[in-house]
Amino acid sequence: MLKQRIATALILIPLVIWGIFSLSDTGFAALLSGFVMLGAWEWTRICEIKNTVLRVVYLLVFSCCMYFLWKSNDPDLIRLVLQLSITWWVVAIWLLLAYSRGRDVLRGQRIIKALTGFVLLLPAFAALISLRSDSDFGPAYVMLLLLLIWTADSAAYFSGRKFGRNKLLPKVSPGKSWEGVFGALIASILLAVVAAFYFELPLLNFVFLSIVITAISIVGDLTESLFKRQVNIKDSGVLLPGHGGMLDRIDSLTSAAPFFLAGMLLIVGTI
Repeated sequence: MLKQRIATALILIPLVIWGIFSLSDTGFAALLSGFVMLGAWEWTRICEIKNTVLRVVYLLVFSCCMYFLWKSNDPDLIRLVLQLSITWWVVAIWLLLAYSRGRDVLRGQRIIKALTGFVLLLPAFAALISLRSDSDFGPAYVMLLLLLIWTADSAAYFSGRKFGRNKLLPKVSPGKSWEGVFGALIASILLAVVAAFYFELPLLNFVFLSIVITAISIVGDLTESLFKRQVNIKDSGVLLPGHGGMLDRIDSLTSAAPFFLAGMLLIVGTI
């Protein structure tokens, strides 16, 4: 499994880096749209839309919303989307805590879960498009966000395997431990210190943002695990050997991207 994960990462990561730094704004939006649309297709499975025609209709509506967000370029709309996203992730934390106490609030709620796909994926798309549009450091900021997530994810995986004793939310994701969380936080803080000096960002503010990003990325991962557990599936798909589906790869990004953009807007002032 680890060899498959590494092999897939060696193919996917260069593609992502190339897209971030080499493509035009339109090209980047197209590449990102492809990733998000794959995630949306997998989401139709999670929310139990079994009819192929309905799944295609879902994707068509979803793609129209993405196109509108991309073309509008309205700061007020972006702020509204960020507020909606942050509100959703606060609700997601409540859902996780409720599930861990035996209350499965959204089981069988197909319409609500179908709508949740929009709130989960579209703000991340809008945040990444807005973040990359910065004339000075846009691509670098997107890369920094990914590095924070990848570093935290890797640190959580290896520290959890080595030291994991105390389970985080065993009913949601039995493999995650508090030791893994602490490992992720330490690694992301170290990266944040380096990044703050490199980009000349306020040190304490950016370190605090990195802690928030790490914590909320874990929430994103756990939330997808919760929804998959409700329909008794292990992976969202089989697209990426060793990783599962596209959603399994971008679950942390869906939660982290809106928070990162909101944090950078507060720290830098404008993007």
